[in-house]
Amino acid sequence: MSNAAITNATDDTFTTEVLDAEQPVLVDFWATWCGPCVAMAPLLDNLAVAYEGRAKVVKIDVDKNPAMATKYGVRAMPTLLLFKGGQVVDNIVGNPGRLGPLTELVDRHL
Repeated sequence: MSNAAITNATDDTFTTEVLDAEQPVLVDFWATWCGPCVAMAPLLDNLAVAYEGRAKVVKIDVDKNPAMATKYGVRAMPTLLLFKGGQVVDNIVGNPGRLGPLTELVDRHL
């Protein structure tokens, strides 16, 4: 959450930060109490830096912003949804444990 390459969105800023973005956006639906979410944070930090300017990484805390989690049917955390052109085009549910699956997910949609 301290990485400048990662954007923290809210229910109010989701449209601007995610749906209206020109590049693909990987959205991490997470919570502070979710151990796998916290463990995945360094992977997302690395991903955000590696893809800066080509894809965007956005985090949304589901406890503080439940509307978007409900809208997109998030039932487990972490849930990663990849948006392109305002639409969900791919996803990963759970912590993949390494950077490879995350880069593969993003690369499929660049």
